[in-house]
Amino acid sequence: MKTAICPGSFDPVTIGHIDIIHRAAKLFDKVIVCVMINRNKSNGYFTVEERVELLKRSLTDVENVEIEMHCGLLAEYAKEKGACAVVKGLRAVSDFEYEFQQALTNKKLNPELETVFLTANAENMYLSSSVVKQVCEFGGDISEFVPAEICEDIIRRIKERNRFSK
Repeated sequence: MKTAICPGSFDPVTIGHIDIIHRAAKLFDKVIVCVMINRNKSNGYFTVEERVELLKRSLTDVENVEIEMHCGLLAEYAKEKGACAVVKGLRAVSDFEYEFQQALTNKKLNPELETVFLTANAENMYLSSSVVKQVCEFGGDISEFVPAEICEDIIRRIKERNRFSK
């Protein structure tokens, strides 16, 4: 069985993330979507547990996907899970440099681990969690940017956070 990992912070998950996960699920027998805990990033809008829950609600239609969280090296996590690949989405050339560096590091730490890059669909190339948060913070419509199942949760949290940060 070929297992891949789709890692990310998913704060919040976007339709771009969902598209990459769906496409990975067609390529691999099992896909583990892993919410990575990044100590270098400031506090997110959602807790790690909330991100896992939002992903679960957004991916009920995909049978071969599991959602987990991890704090530590992705290369080691992949070994633990028996994963042969990491799947990353690329929106633009600017993403490639960082992701390529990560892929080389993971390969050095785990020579059996391959990185597979999937290019974003054209309609999602501009889309990021940061864009979703910024549009929502200014009252814009994010319904085309995030899964319908979780749209209201995201709007509510961002409005809540804005109210308390003023």
